[in-house]
Amino acid sequence: MTDILQAERDAWRLNQQADVKVVHLTDEERSRLDARARRELVEAVLAQAAFGLVVALISGWVGGVAALLSALAGSLCYLLPNTLFAARLFVATFRPSGSSPIVFLVGELLKLLATVLLLWVVAREGGDRVNWLACLVGLIATLKGYLLVLFVRLAKARKK
Repeated sequence: MTDILQAERDAWRLNQQADVKVVHLTDEERSRLDARARRELVEAVLAQAAFGLVVALISGWVGGVAALLSALAGSLCYLLPNTLFAARLFVATFRPSGSSPIVFLVGELLKLLATVLLLWVVAREGGDRVNWLACLVGLIATLKGYLLVLFVRLAKARKK
């Protein structure tokens, strides 16, 4: 019985391997790809910071200083851990092996945990002074700030 199962597994593996096409990059292609990854990481973080700042300014204009500070706090709760994670990925582009998927997933988990921890600090230290609507809008705007980069790229692609 185990021989039959082993034969089925071997046949499945061979079938899977037949579908995989390995791409070998030259050093120049790998260098260009790494440079592009570094540029896009920086663009994404800057877009998130800009989006968070714009939302904080709008919150301050609409809701006053407490809303402005709350939106900034919410924005920073995501921006700080994300910047550290992006810096880690940025540094990994200089290594020939890059970053492994496990390191990436662990980094994402740590980023989310750090965001939750920072939101807890805002709640604990800010108390009743925190405007939670502004804080959450700042957080979500920063979280989705990469969409700004995506829209700019789509606009450039349409012009071509």
